[in-house]
Amino acid sequence: MLLVDDHPVVRDGVTAALRGRAGIAVVGEAGSAREAVDLALRLRPAVVLVDLHMPGGNGVIAIRELGRVHPDGRCLVLTLDDEDESLFAAMEAGARGYLLKGARGSEIEGAIRAAAAGELVFGAGVADRVAAIFSAPRRPRGADQFPALTDRELVLLGLVARGLDNASIAGTLHLAPKTVRNQLSSLIAKLGVPDRPTAAALARQAGLGRGDRLG
Repeated sequence: MLLVDDHPVVRDGVTAALRGRAGIAVVGEAGSAREAVDLALRLRPAVVLVDLHMPGGNGVIAIRELGRVHPDGRCLVLTLDDEDESLFAAMEAGARGYLLKGARGSEIEGAIRAAAAGELVFGAGVADRVAAIFSAPRRPRGADQFPALTDRELVLLGLVARGLDNASIAGTLHLAPKTVRNQLSSLIAKLGVPDRPTAAALARQAGLGRGDRLG
């Protein structure tokens, strides 16, 4: 494992916490993003444990560069930063896990083993937030492009974009045909377009009509 943190006391603490754990060895230490990339090229570690805030380039940039020069290595974040923005930036850059400093040695050990095995791992204080984000109800496609529309109206617009007629829409949404007509009239007025074909064209331009989620 390659350990990347600009604070020697942190590196010493992590190294001490992992000492004697079977199958885990700290093969190198780096105090900056640039040094981390250079060492990864030379040492080819299975796991890189990296902080997000360092001199010479932040950890997110380092993670992205490490993925480019050493794609077989797994980057695992160990940081004080518990902001969602930093979490998502690190994961988008290619990190395979996210731990907060203060994690016990056993937790770091387990995360290293999981990352080395190709698993995605989140430490205490992070896992619950990630689970909540991904379990939150998702708005239908088009919510960003048409913020004034309700979820039901977005679904309706997606069906219009797919070319369904009123009877088919009524069957899909389990509504009466008259209800569909009324909702379509309201939808067209809300969009500020003159007619249904224009509404459908506008929806398709926004990416609706391709497997939109119903309900």
